[in-house]
Amino acid sequence: MKYLIVIEQSKTGYSAYSPDLPGCVSTGATPEETEKNMREAIEFHIEGLKETGDNVPAPTSFSAYVEVAA
Repeated sequence: MKYLIVIEQSKTGYSAYSPDLPGCVSTGATPEETEKNMREAIEFHIEGLKETGDNVPAPTSFSAYVEVAA
């Protein structure tokens, strides 16, 4: 499955979350490290959902950029 993740810069590095997987978050020193860590977090999160018999949410989020005058 392919899940959207949002990576945001923080005071100490970067953090990420997936809108389709509430509670699944990760951090890293760089965007690349954060993406890698988030991939692992998603795999772990889905594994946990399966072990407890919960449904694994289908990915439904998408992204788009809009251009506006600033």
